[in-house]
Amino acid sequence: MTATPGDDRAPADPAPRGRAARRRARRSAERPAVRRNAALALAAALGVLCIALFGGEPAASGTGELRVPAAGTTTLLRTALFLALSVHLGELALARLAGPGPRPRRWSRDAALAGAAASAAQIAVLAEVSDIDLATAYGTRDGRLLLIMMNGFLAAAGCAALRRPGLALVPLTVVIGAESLRAHPEQYTPWIGAALTFLHLPAAALWTGGLLCALRLMWLRRADRGAAAAVLGGYARLAVWPLVVLAVTGTLSTLRKLPSDVVLDSAYGRVLAAKLILVAVVCALALAARRRLLRGRTGAAGVARVELAVLALVMAVSAILTVVPDPHWISGRLGIR
Repeated sequence: MTATPGDDRAPADPAPRGRAARRRARRSAERPAVRRNAALALAAALGVLCIALFGGEPAASGTGELRVPAAGTTTLLRTALFLALSVHLGELALARLAGPGPRPRRWSRDAALAGAAASAAQIAVLAEVSDIDLATAYGTRDGRLLLIMMNGFLAAAGCAALRRPGLALVPLTVVIGAESLRAHPEQYTPWIGAALTFLHLPAAALWTGGLLCALRLMWLRRADRGAAAAVLGGYARLAVWPLVVLAVTGTLSTLRKLPSDVVLDSAYGRVLAAKLILVAVVCALALAARRRLLRGRTGAAGVARVELAVLALVMAVSAILTVVPDPHWISGRLGIR
């Protein structure tokens, strides 16, 4: 196109149109991946909801164990608490691995507020099932620990809002300590169980939350495959230590908590078996993603997304373990027979 004499209008610049066309083409190419991610997230959310609300009932079927009041509601709230802790710790851990480049919006403040709400709701559930008022519930051991957890989450949310994310480690450590004391009340060496949980819980949270943060960062940097792969590689190196801690503390907790004669005859044993199967699937997926990454093959992020979905299910099953009855009771009953 040429300008006619006396026409002072400049020729149209084709560059903006070209950039717009490329953006439309890129969005069109990404739509299938977005749909797959949304479908996977929805399936994981529904799975977590079903496991949390109904998982404890089938596990206790035929064991003769007493029904735990509001077990489904409590499990769901504890799952929300675990996931909130995972998101916050994951963002803190991945902050140094992000390096230069764009970063996704932080979810830590919202996650901490969700954790505080889940803690507060558990106090209300405690009051309801115990047929006491809230003031009395606050005075119980569980009520005091839940109140500490709620305030710890609120303090962590404040640190995130004030853009001092590193300071959130202090209140989050208090949250983990309170949950460790409350998660597995027992008559036998309770401090050993609390110490194992104090190590086990943050390791699980780092594995889950770190992977979530890494996948969000990869998606934001998807235009540069090398940068995206570097993010997943950094997470893979970070995840080795949480996996080792989980294996050691999980094994020791199982040996302490579960008598060998009721592995499949108690709700705790059945739920633990389901958790171990899911953890084995997660480990296989993590290994597959790492192999793809080391060999320079595509699809590592897709495998990691499936791994994250299964980890969410593991969190829900772990929450059930803190609600089902102590298996030593049924072991003693079988011994009497």
